[in-house]
Amino acid sequence: MQAQVVERAALRYTPAGLPAVDVRLAHASQVEHAGQMRQISCEIHATAVDGVATQLNRIAVGQTVDVVGFLGKQRNGRGVMLHIIELTPHPASTD
Repeated sequence: MQAQVVERAALRYTPAGLPAVDVRLAHASQVEHAGQMRQISCEIHATAVDGVATQLNRIAVGQTVDVVGFLGKQRNGRGVMLHIIELTPHPASTD
């Protein structure tokens, strides 16, 4: 999924001592559905652990990234959390 980092929490450490970081990602795209083009936009909470967390912590808020991961429950048990397992940053804009 391609998304923009819109919010990033401070780097923290798990009880096992691994770095972890939580972010909020915004995604926007178009898909064809039932023969019609449909605009898709959503925000999702995401988390990364270990090396991916360290990499994500260096990404600027507002930067676009490609992420691969899986969906699971948030730590509080309400809602969905994207667990990022791969991250590829897009080049920073020079605007």
